[in-house]
Amino acid sequence: MSDTPKDLEGLRQRIDQLDSDIMRLISERAECARSVAETKTKDDPQAVFYRPEREAQVLRRIMELNDGPLDSEEMARLFREIMSACLALEQPIKVAYLGPEGTFTQQASLKHFGESAISLPMAAIDEVFREVEAGAVNYGVVPVENSTEGVINHTLDSFMDSSMRICGEVVLRIHHHLLVSDNTRRDKVSRIYSHPQSFAQCRKWLDAHYPQAERVPVSSNAEAARLVKTEWHSAAIAGDMAAKLYGLTRVAEKIEDRPDNSTRFLIIGNQDVPMSGDDKTSIVVAMRNQPGALHDLLEPFHRHQIDLTRLETRPSRSGVWNYVFFIDFKGHRDEPRVAAVLEEVQVRAAELKVLGSFPMGVL
Repeated sequence: MSDTPKDLEGLRQRIDQLDSDIMRLISERAECARSVAETKTKDDPQAVFYRPEREAQVLRRIMELNDGPLDSEEMARLFREIMSACLALEQPIKVAYLGPEGTFTQQASLKHFGESAISLPMAAIDEVFREVEAGAVNYGVVPVENSTEGVINHTLDSFMDSSMRICGEVVLRIHHHLLVSDNTRRDKVSRIYSHPQSFAQCRKWLDAHYPQAERVPVSSNAEAARLVKTEWHSAAIAGDMAAKLYGLTRVAEKIEDRPDNSTRFLIIGNQDVPMSGDDKTSIVVAMRNQPGALHDLLEPFHRHQIDLTRLETRPSRSGVWNYVFFIDFKGHRDEPRVAAVLEEVQVRAAELKVLGSFPMGVL
């Protein structure tokens, strides 16, 4: 005879029933997704299955409807994985990201597309752009700015020569850990590997705890984690994915100097994204070298009350583009007031390129 109280046994039976109901409903959703795929391909053999604006709308709705006790973002993450698995039934998405495996960019890719997407690591940002342009993958994921260290210029420069469009964004909280292997003699650590940006983001902590250790910059935090596996006197600064991938142990957690340390990533593709209801637009503008050029560029945004979220300046690549400005602002290019501003900027600028309108990051 079981010693389990009747009320606990009743709760367990209730959970079992709920699990069965959840599984049945997920299967129904998957069948519905399969029917959507059949309908789309019947009308258009080249139909696009992944719709960034639709997914953003669904996740926002889930967060609005959630009454707890699970946090709204946690609930949205669960639905993100359900949607990813259902989409894989329609057509598995191939995504290129700045590698190697175990980087924060891979983590951003999984956060946005879910575990069911096929993720392929690339050695450089240029390669991510090339894979998308060639049609070898559907989308690419590249870092664009960090809240501590600023913009990633290589990504901005890649847009100047590319026809790729921005289809989405992901903001990832960055937590760095000091990692060691089973072979490491923790009291003898004399060398620390990491990416240069990670060293910069953990500078104060390292100065306080390992002032004498040699800081060796490498191409990625995942590479730093790999190197530590073969040495007894070294440690690495990396994140959770690299630690799990290489079986490393955390000596210290969350050693970044700023607790709000975040990196923003862009999703690049080759199609325009319709309005989702809460969107952002990115443009690159070349102005003529004359007094008041920046004022002339920004004045229409002020007059139409459009909120700028980012403004970056990059050196021109030719004599024609004396000043190149990368601008992010709230709104979609198909909205009347945004279209009016872009028309005015087109007249005032030497050149205007719309990089894309896309849903603002939900998760």
